[in-house]
Amino acid sequence: MKAFRSFLNATLKAGQVPAEVPGILKMRFIPIALLFAFAANGHDIITTKVTFDREIIRLFNAHCISCHREGGQAFSLATYQDARPWAKAIGAEVLERSMPPWGAVKGFGDFRDDQALTPEQLELIVDWEEGGAPEGEPKDLPPPLTESTHPGLARPADQVAISGDIKLAHALKLGALWPEKVPEGASFQITAELPDGTIYPLIWLHKYTMKFNHPFLLRVPLELPAATVVRGVPSGANIGLIPVADVPPPKYQGVRVSKNNSPPK
Repeated sequence: MKAFRSFLNATLKAGQVPAEVPGILKMRFIPIALLFAFAANGHDIITTKVTFDREIIRLFNAHCISCHREGGQAFSLATYQDARPWAKAIGAEVLERSMPPWGAVKGFGDFRDDQALTPEQLELIVDWEEGGAPEGEPKDLPPPLTESTHPGLARPADQVAISGDIKLAHALKLGALWPEKVPEGASFQITAELPDGTIYPLIWLHKYTMKFNHPFLLRVPLELPAATVVRGVPSGANIGLIPVADVPPPKYQGVRVSKNNSPPK
């Protein structure tokens, strides 16, 4: 055993089997030494061309940094050093669609602040994680993010709060929906039926959690005439219908409103 250890040390240092090792041992020794070398290296084998610096950081900036930043609600993903220890957890969470915590089914309603990942974006993240989570080259990094001057969206006094099915007494140009009270993990669909019988899907909340509560800003404001019936909000929930006049303009697209209605710091 002592002789074998000396052979192993010599091999790892010199990168080859010492000459004094008998021929039969050389055949057995090389694969064992290689296994030890890989273990000693301590790095995952890289099997993907997707890198943090070129693709992943851009996805994180667009979908995650509003919460996953220094001083945010969760651990930072702003740099490779921040994100690398969480690579496997990130892969698992995005596959389960629990992160980013958008809280709504994609395609049921159309929102300009949609944080949900597309199938192609999800595939990139999983490919990166399963392929060894490589860093890439610093030259591929995007410019540093600049802080938004977005003043924040306070819950307006003229919102229409709904719980249960209601018929609108007055016309409303809808700019956003904002959950005010939702049972933890609840899922339900909200629709608007116009007086002429036209039905619009407004939002499908899915496993919603108030911890990540935020408004859903419509990409195109929706005209709801008087006598429109809004259906689908359970009695234990409360959803605010926000007039378009109270919604930030599109140039602030993607800015997540913080819990205390102030901009991210």
